[in-house]
Amino acid sequence: MPDIFTKEKRSEVMSLIKSKNTKPEIAFRKLISSYFYPLGYRYRINYKRAFGNPDVVFVSLKLAIFIDGSFWHGFDFENRKHKLPKVYWLEKIQKNIERDKTVNKKLKKAGWKVIRIWEHELKKRPKKVLTSLRKHVDKQKKFLFL
Repeated sequence: MPDIFTKEKRSEVMSLIKSKNTKPEIAFRKLISSYFYPLGYRYRINYKRAFGNPDVVFVSLKLAIFIDGSFWHGFDFENRKHKLPKVYWLEKIQKNIERDKTVNKKLKKAGWKVIRIWEHELKKRPKKVLTSLRKHVDKQKKFLFL
């Protein structure tokens, strides 16, 4: 199935999509602020000093967090790709997946712990996301201060 827009129109439509301060990112920051801020943890958003500009970074813990949109970053891509128009979306999402892998490798090589949170998980199970993040923070804190 071909894309319904011309190349120019698709470009215009895509330029309107936000890449920073999305609703899931804002919801995530509210979630973690209420827990981590009272404990003395501070985070940075869209941190340019770390490769890939993670959405949220705990610099002191070298913990990089990305909030990935389920569609844009290819959640369950193998089962869903047959439904996408081959011309545009298949290629775009495959490139996003490859870029995410590259970003993860480079950050890990630089000593960062990388966490990727799916948008749908954040919406459906915010407490589970927070619990998992607390475990990662505790583990990273112990790792750094041994």
